[in-house]
Amino acid sequence: MKLILASTSAYRRMLLERFQTPFETASPKVDETPLPGEAPPATANRLAIEKARAVALDHTDALVIGSDQVAHIGDEVFGKPGTVDRAIAQLRRMSGQAVTFHTALAVVNTRTGHVRSESVPTFVRFRELDDNEIRRYVDKERPLDCAGSAKSEGLGITLLESLSGDDPTALIGLPLIALSRLLRAEGMQLP
Repeated sequence: MKLILASTSAYRRMLLERFQTPFETASPKVDETPLPGEAPPATANRLAIEKARAVALDHTDALVIGSDQVAHIGDEVFGKPGTVDRAIAQLRRMSGQAVTFHTALAVVNTRTGHVRSESVPTFVRFRELDDNEIRRYVDKERPLDCAGSAKSEGLGITLLESLSGDDPTALIGLPLIALSRLLRAEGMQLP
């Protein structure tokens, strides 16, 4: 049975490589727009499942992994900024704030059609940030493809006062502890 990551994210690919198991990647064609009134954790869960299912349609003997992350303060959501100006605005808003990053994960077994999913929250408190350090960070790290504009696996760790959660890889975008649990439940041997 093949293992397929329904993502073109370099971060997720690097994390999955830790399992030392061959896998393929595929780009899911999914609209990532939150639904009206949809809570941030529900958005992450729905999108992780939709991404895995979208890629699963093209395969008959695979375990397909989908993942999505939504950062939020209350109902205010912070997606991938895409531009320097939006990254700066996000970090200004998150300065001194507690931000929750919900990283959802789904595994679709294309043999059985079975779907397993989990959501792993990470709670992050940002330091009080001044405009100069925000600009320096954005210029150096270029976090334009990261929800919330902060890459904790790189220089972004310097922006944080604290973080807590059950899986240190969840904040990077692919919660490996939960993923190993889901893959074992589908019969995959790890390690």
